[in-house]
Amino acid sequence: MLTELINLLVYDWFGFTAESKLAGAVHFFLYDTIKIFLLLAVMIFAIGVIRTWLPEQRLKQWMGRGGLWGNLVAALFGAITPFCSCSSIPIFISLLKAGVPLGVTFSFLITSPIINEYLVILMVGEFGLPVTVAYVGSGLLIGTVAGAILGRLKLEKYLEADILASANATSEVIEHTVSSRLRYGWDEAITVIKQIWLWVIVGVAIGAFIHNYVPQETIHSLMEATGIFSVPIATVLGVPMYGSCAAIVPIAVVLFQKGIPLGTALAFMMAMAALSLPEAIMLRRTMHLKLIGIYFGITTLAIIFTGYLLNALAKFL
Repeated sequence: MLTELINLLVYDWFGFTAESKLAGAVHFFLYDTIKIFLLLAVMIFAIGVIRTWLPEQRLKQWMGRGGLWGNLVAALFGAITPFCSCSSIPIFISLLKAGVPLGVTFSFLITSPIINEYLVILMVGEFGLPVTVAYVGSGLLIGTVAGAILGRLKLEKYLEADILASANATSEVIEHTVSSRLRYGWDEAITVIKQIWLWVIVGVAIGAFIHNYVPQETIHSLMEATGIFSVPIATVLGVPMYGSCAAIVPIAVVLFQKGIPLGTALAFMMAMAALSLPEAIMLRRTMHLKLIGIYFGITTLAIIFTGYLLNALAKFL
């Protein structure tokens, strides 16, 4: 039904011909934009309601135990929080002040921007369920393993002294009713869509342009030129960029359709989400530059490894 409505708008109302590249771009833009916002509105509302049953205080207690279990719980906690790399930092600091081990807090900081509900919703709609499951699994693996490695290195000496000086106040436990759960889901959907709507439109617009105006042969030539180094190049290019996965998912889908290997496209998306220069600047308030460099380096290597792994698994997805 949506396709028929878009066809009516593009070809009957706007008067485009079917052979026009501009018509194809407009059709792509309208269809994907409407589809994405419908998915976001329904699914974020549902996930927001479900989240009201999650025992966040107990999760924090489990994280405080440390060990690989603590890293996994922190990665899972990061996956259910809808934050970008910069927005995750206040919770990262509060976890440190609550006495959660440094490596465990890094697992949260790494995973939180890589995996969140709107990203998963977009990926299911654009890439399909198998690729989304592989992406979420690799994101959890990156957060768990990289955090565990950082914890083993005993890097607490590089934290700013005042960060651990004060204890974190105990969060108030909210007793939800049916009405408050529904309100929470509604507020969550409205808040997230307000935060990312522009990124979605920009990303879909760029994807529409690439889809209709960039020849597939150009993409293939680029891949042949970079060869086996396409994953590290894509990752390194993604690190200094700051943006929302809401924008990069539509672009990554089109690049994949044009011939960019799956792991390369997802590695770029992970690097762009998990690491950014604004994040590094904000982290300087909590830690020395050496620790920031180690954190960025280990996370980058983990993303590169995951990109190669996803490229190898792509034929099975």
